[in-house]
Amino acid sequence: MKKIFLPFLFLFLSISSFAQTKTGTFDTDFVLSKMPELTNVQEDLKAYNTKLEGDLKVKIDAYQALIKVYQTGESTMTDAMKKTKQQEIIAAENDIAKFRQNGNGLVQLKQEELLRPLYLKIGKALDEISKAQGYSQVFTINNNLAYIDPQYDLTKAVLTKLGIKVEDQK
Repeated sequence: MKKIFLPFLFLFLSISSFAQTKTGTFDTDFVLSKMPELTNVQEDLKAYNTKLEGDLKVKIDAYQALIKVYQTGESTMTDAMKKTKQQEIIAAENDIAKFRQNGNGLVQLKQEELLRPLYLKIGKALDEISKAQGYSQVFTINNNLAYIDPQYDLTKAVLTKLGIKVEDQK
């Protein structure tokens, strides 16, 4: 058994030592910033934000109207009517607070929704280039990398694949 196992182990170790992995780097944020579609995403996000601000203004106006009605008619209201109006005002205050709190989350969700097709497009181009050039691993560039050999940076190749022209930065 040992006579059969040792040659296979030696063969496996020999083959695995010759197997090289080719790694590269890629700057997703840079490619995204150069995509012309990003302008449309930013405009759509701005329009969505404006819509949310309009919705908030409607809620604030309704709240102020409730307060005005309460203040002008307080002297003629019964205790039950006062309590009902106060509960309406408190409900409106809570609604405004909740809307403000959820607003940032809604904007972030909308941004992710609008950017998803761009990231998919970038990912597809990176996948095609990585396979065509024989890369087994591609790391995204972030502040944690100490040195990156430009020879293995796929950012320019992806930009070219997407039809985006960028001047060389020195």
